[in-house]
Amino acid sequence: MSTDLLNGFGRVYLRIAYDAPNHWVRNEWIGEQTYIGILAGADACLPPLRENRCAYLLNDNSRVVGPWDHAVEWVVSNWAPRAIAQGLTHFANVVSPEALAASSAQSMALGLSGQLQLHLFDNLEAAQEWLREAQQQAKTPLGR
Repeated sequence: MSTDLLNGFGRVYLRIAYDAPNHWVRNEWIGEQTYIGILAGADACLPPLRENRCAYLLNDNSRVVGPWDHAVEWVVSNWAPRAIAQGLTHFANVVSPEALAASSAQSMALGLSGQLQLHLFDNLEAAQEWLREAQQQAKTPLGR
């Protein structure tokens, strides 16, 4: 089951789904992103993370167009601490091929450095593989 958030034009700008087989939440951001939309969308992904006791987020920005620098500081200083407090440990972010959107992702990654495991990817498959490896490592006792 997924949740779709709509922009002022009635178009989906974010699809949030809990992927039970993989035990991660997937956000699929679409198109141009407004400050208010990012705040609402980021907050909307917190309940699925919390309700499913999920430490893994697959954030797909591959279809984002344009910069979203206007919300980076809020993501870093407001959203991330709340997500981490409820158990988020791994954040796989698929970056848009669009240069301005990619620059915003880089800014977010710099701001979140050291707060949680965050990696930027240029394709969905690599991001999924990284999350699977992180989950496997979490299941393997240290030193074995």
